[in-house]
Amino acid sequence: MTLRILVVGAGIAGLSAARALRLAGYRPDVVEELPASMLPSAGIYLPGNASRALRQLGLDAPLRPLGDLIFRQVFLDARGRSLFEMDVAGLWAGVGESRALSRADLQQVLLTGVGGEVRYDTAVKDLEIFDGAAKVEFNDGSVAEYDLVIGADGRRSTIRAKAGLGGAAVPTGQIVYRSVVSGGPPLSDWTALLGRRSSFVAMPMGGRKLYCYADETAPDTPNPDDPRAHLRNVFGSFGGPVPAILAAMEKVSVARTDEVVLETWHRGPVLLVGDAGHATAPTLAQGAAMSFEDAVVLGEELKRSGGDVAAALRAYEARRRPRCGAVRDRTRERDRTRDVPPALRDPMLRRRGLRIFADHYRPLVPPA
Repeated sequence: MTLRILVVGAGIAGLSAARALRLAGYRPDVVEELPASMLPSAGIYLPGNASRALRQLGLDAPLRPLGDLIFRQVFLDARGRSLFEMDVAGLWAGVGESRALSRADLQQVLLTGVGGEVRYDTAVKDLEIFDGAAKVEFNDGSVAEYDLVIGADGRRSTIRAKAGLGGAAVPTGQIVYRSVVSGGPPLSDWTALLGRRSSFVAMPMGGRKLYCYADETAPDTPNPDDPRAHLRNVFGSFGGPVPAILAAMEKVSVARTDEVVLETWHRGPVLLVGDAGHATAPTLAQGAAMSFEDAVVLGEELKRSGGDVAAALRAYEARRRPRCGAVRDRTRERDRTRDVPPALRDPMLRRRGLRIFADHYRPLVPPA
């Protein structure tokens, strides 16, 4: 059955969904509000379940030469003393490799997977649902009808608002800082230092570069005017590799994290995927993985339903809700653990950290 499908958003979620739809025999239109020149900066960490979903999308081969494999996660206290270590390769054995790489490289792999067919500088101006179809008006004045509209346009989703599926994302109170560092100290493991309501994570991402991610719980504090100076102030007393990384750090991006929690992800022929439907704080590094899995399941359910959109969307939501809900719950749990005062938290993590943190991922070892 031929379906007219629109994917709104050409980031990780949108391009993954478009790839899955192509594999299922459909040729969706893909639109992106931003210009083609807007390449994502910073890096990204993909755990084993993300690699498995990319393999299901047929995109594992182009990913293989990119970035750096992560075999171990090392957790340290703020002074750089050991808390515990996690055997990441063992945790995801038989599932997939864990990898840190450039977001721009990942974006290129995903673009190649959809044949590069994206209409950039194209925003959805209006959306109207009627008789099991959706009429979409674009910012250039053109109008088209679709049997299925997929909102993959992120935490501040226009499609979510226009389809009446929910309000604004809810801030978590975290500020996140990201940077790619050249000329920093040699690092072979994903390494986290836990401070007081703050953490600093660094990992090798290939090309002698480190991807650094730091966060702090600061709900009432405005974003700093000089993020690099602010990081040096907050994390300047940290031990381990942090001083050498801060010395080599040049550019820092700042973001507030938020959550999207909705009663339903679809209305009529409109479906939200990725962060548009179920964003969480990035603590478990599951944002991209959930988007890849969303895509795989959507493709499977559309194929299984023979193109019956209503049946496919019901089945999709029934399969994905428990898993995405579990990721949200475990993200909140890890953030609460991080925010326990270090005098209580650090001895507890030395005793039970491995079991606690490994348990956060165990439900994701079986396929979506």
